[in-house]
Amino acid sequence: MQQVTSKSNERQTNVLPFIPEGDFYFTKGIEAFQKRKFDIAVKWLKKAIDHKPDEALYQCQLSIIYTEIGAYHAANDVLMHVLKISENVDCYYLLANNFAHLGLLNDAKKYTNLYIQKDPDGEFKEEVLHLLELIDIEEEDADEELEEEDELLIYQETVFYHMEHYEWEKAIHILEEMLVLFPEHPNSKHDYTQALFFLGREQQALAMELEEIQSNPDSLYGRSNLALFYYYLGKEKEYNFYIEPLLKVYPIHEQQKLRIAITMARTGKFVEAARRFNMLAKEKVSGHLSYFRFYALTAYHNDEHEKAISIWKEGCKRHPELIRETTPWN
Repeated sequence: MQQVTSKSNERQTNVLPFIPEGDFYFTKGIEAFQKRKFDIAVKWLKKAIDHKPDEALYQCQLSIIYTEIGAYHAANDVLMHVLKISENVDCYYLLANNFAHLGLLNDAKKYTNLYIQKDPDGEFKEEVLHLLELIDIEEEDADEELEEEDELLIYQETVFYHMEHYEWEKAIHILEEMLVLFPEHPNSKHDYTQALFFLGREQQALAMELEEIQSNPDSLYGRSNLALFYYYLGKEKEYNFYIEPLLKVYPIHEQQKLRIAITMARTGKFVEAARRFNMLAKEKVSGHLSYFRFYALTAYHNDEHEKAISIWKEGCKRHPELIRETTPWN
């Protein structure tokens, strides 16, 4: 008996199954990338890589997409993997570019130099040389910023030393230089007016601080100085005007907390000063002679004489120069 074959069965035997290869996925990925559909592009390229895991081109293109979306670490991970399976010189340029975006200039320079060394006339020669110029400029700027920061730190520490030792004239000379070199530094003017005041130039200091407070009425250092100046000048009304808001201020930074505590102690508000001193983290302010001076003074005036003596002894132990001073309550 003759076997009968249906037309549908015949058609089925003539149809070959379609199995996409890596190039198909790669092409779809490139199309999505060109349309800036980065999520879709990543999915297609990962499919291409799954199909051909040793194809460096697919992985380099995936790294470029990661770079485009700012995923520089992910891009570099892909490129490092490529270099393990093939000597693809273009990877060095792509790595250098990513490291430059991350601000890792030493690594960026390392890979630009590797590219030039391995393929001096390569496809990305111009880009690499331009990148190298940019890296050099960034490094020069970074060095200048560091030098400026170091210089400012030296000035700050010198001023701090002189003011803590009540060497007002020496402090003024340094502060005058700072005001020229670092005019935007926030506290230099306030330190300058305080040094002027305690050097005996009260009216000049007061006028400068009043002018400064007009441009920055919420300045904690400005208000502290004005409260202090008016207290020493015996102007109670003006003193109260500037001290009252400070009683309601509780800063976060230890240096600002200390400033308020010292201002309270210097102007006779010892109960409030004690509260402020007790809130300080001692390990962060124990480098200040003024911390021990005015904390001990505060304790003494709050009838905590033993505590005052203990604080003063600790201060003398940490800062032997305090031994030469009389106790703050004498």
